[in-house]
Amino acid sequence: MFSIRQERLFSLEEILEMSPKKSYPLIFDTLDITSLLRVVSKRAILGAPTRLNYSAMIYSLFIRVIERIPTIKDLRKRLKNSLEFRFNCGFTMADSVPSESSYTRMIQKIHVSSALGNIQNELVSQAFQEGFIDGDVIAIDATHIEARDRKPEKKKEEEAPVEQTPKKRGRKPKAEREKWLKEQQELEENRPLFEKKIEAQLPLDFKAIEQQIPQMPHWGIKKNSEGKNVFWFGFKGHLLVECKSQYILKSLLSSGNVNDGKMAIPLLKALHELHPQLKPSYSLLDAGYDYSPIYQQAKAIGSKALIDYNSRNEELPEDKDKYFRPKCQQGHSYRYDSYDSQYDTLKYTQPKECKECPLKESNQCQKVFKVKVSSDPRKYTVPARGSESYFELYKQRTAVERVNAYLKEYFQLNNIRHRGNLAKVDFDFSILTYTLCKLAVDRLNKSKRVAA
Repeated sequence: MFSIRQERLFSLEEILEMSPKKSYPLIFDTLDITSLLRVVSKRAILGAPTRLNYSAMIYSLFIRVIERIPTIKDLRKRLKNSLEFRFNCGFTMADSVPSESSYTRMIQKIHVSSALGNIQNELVSQAFQEGFIDGDVIAIDATHIEARDRKPEKKKEEEAPVEQTPKKRGRKPKAEREKWLKEQQELEENRPLFEKKIEAQLPLDFKAIEQQIPQMPHWGIKKNSEGKNVFWFGFKGHLLVECKSQYILKSLLSSGNVNDGKMAIPLLKALHELHPQLKPSYSLLDAGYDYSPIYQQAKAIGSKALIDYNSRNEELPEDKDKYFRPKCQQGHSYRYDSYDSQYDTLKYTQPKECKECPLKESNQCQKVFKVKVSSDPRKYTVPARGSESYFELYKQRTAVERVNAYLKEYFQLNNIRHRGNLAKVDFDFSILTYTLCKLAVDRLNKSKRVAA
């Protein structure tokens, strides 16, 4: 009896555990740092000559993430104590170890540029061209990131307010109400974009939204697995991931208090504008993103949104089950049959229990139900809620959670070292290093399959 030996594929963890001599050439093979060098290099002829090896400094920042070196101070110690490590980063014997302030100045220059984001977009396009990304199913999720900034002190208890005359109860007169409504409208219009309702983002393009994303650390709140509130001071990382390949197609950083739902539209718009070659059929999100404008934006880019329903204290109709499927007179749920794209309708057929139902002969039960998806996109998805095909597709959403875990465990996402909005540089380096490693692993596996 013969057995077929399947070629073992490399994993992300294995390439990180390889020796630097083997792994670094594979990881940095696709990295073009020309745009970063243009940003950090000295442009003027006047002044003191530059004696810093910027190329090696940039590579050392990526290697710091790969080797999980906590701080720039520790990175400098390693450069001083290990000649082999210095050579691996690209420094020569003639180069002195850069100071912490030199690294800080370089990071500040990188921060004000869009170089890291552009390199990430180029790598995603490269992975698509090489066949590692198909972009059919995408998922969006957020993860909390603690800041290194000093947490603000709690406000002291304010003095008891002066007693005010109680407001008159009841409906305002027509003239007063119109004035009040006008004031409220002006207040809403003058608010920052991320304090407005989500639908305010729909008419804007990605660049206009990106410029208004708050990125200073702030208190955030989330529920843990036990349903209890957990607080942290810092940021949120928002990822749009391709489920099959687990590539990060787009990432954004925001303050910790920004609602997850308000970052979905910028991510979808960015995907459509920056990578028009990627045309996702399905977008998977959890219940925190259950807002009508997100369904609209997904539809605008040609994708069907599958989002866990968030009831928000809404009562279910008596003639529908928890998945909004019609119920028969005996209380059994109809079965999802198919979707008609021409008429944008879901078709439901009689329950299995109808075969033995006493009302079968009297024709009192309707055999087929058809529901327009556009009548309420939150309740009626394609495929329909509660169906096997819906659950089978929605399982793939775990890909984005897996990527979040990888970033925190292996790529320093839980170790943001810079304060304020400079934290975005650490965030971008983590994302970019992950993509470089992912592309290196996929290329290595492809060459092994070809060789086999």
